[in-house]
Amino acid sequence: MKVYKYLYAITLVLLLSVTAIAQDYRTEDMTKEEWQKEINRLTESKAALTSELNTLKTEIAGLKSTKDKMQSYDDCINELYALVGASKADVDNFRNQLNDLTKKIDNREVPKADRQAELDAMKKNKVSALPEFFDKVHNQLQRKLDAWEEAPKEINYTVVRGDHLWGIAKKKEHYDNPFAWPMIYRANRDQIKNPDLIYPKQLFKIPNLTEEEMSKYDKIRRNYKPAPPTQTAN
Repeated sequence: MKVYKYLYAITLVLLLSVTAIAQDYRTEDMTKEEWQKEINRLTESKAALTSELNTLKTEIAGLKSTKDKMQSYDDCINELYALVGASKADVDNFRNQLNDLTKKIDNREVPKADRQAELDAMKKNKVSALPEFFDKVHNQLQRKLDAWEEAPKEINYTVVRGDHLWGIAKKKEHYDNPFAWPMIYRANRDQIKNPDLIYPKQLFKIPNLTEEEMSKYDKIRRNYKPAPPTQTAN
C-alpha cells in the first residue's frame, strides 16, 4: 500500500512540474538563457523522477510475483499441522482441552495430582509442540502447578475435655459447620464406638471436605430448622 501511495506522489509531482513550466512561460518574462536553464533543470528533475518511477514499477512487479508464488494462510497452517501429524479437528480439540485444564488449575480444583496428570498427558501430545501451545503447556501451566500449595488431605486433632463431634466440626480451622460432624465420625470409627461418647486425649483425623461434601453440608445447615421450644403445662 505504501508503494502505491509513493508511486501516486511521484506521478503528481511530474504533472505539477509540467504545469509549472507552462505557467512560468506564460506569466514571467524570462530571457532565453534563463528559460533554457529552467527547462534543463526541470528536464533533469523529470528524468530522475521517471527513473524512480520505473524502479518502483519493477519492485511492484516483483512483489506481485512473490505474492503469486506464496502459499495461502490456510495452506501454511495445514502444512504446520501435518508436521505434528494432526488435523484441524485434532488441534481444535487440543485447544478446548487446554482451555478446560487452564480453568481447573486457575480455580485450583483438587486433587492437584489429577491436574498434573492431565498436564503431563498434554505435554506428551505432539500438538503441544505447535507455537500456539508450546509455552503454555510446557512452561506456564507447570509453573502454576509448582506454585500451588495443596492443603493436606487431613489434619490431626487431640480431643480435650468438653469436646463433642458437633463442636469439633464447628471449629473454624476445621469445617466451620457443625453439621459436617459425620465426616469426623466416619474417619475415626476405629476409636469412636458411639458418636455421643468421645474422650480427652483421643487423636482424631479431620479429613478435608470435597467441594461436593461442602455443598452437601452447607445445604443441610441452610435448611435446618430448630425444633420449637417444649411447652410446659401450667
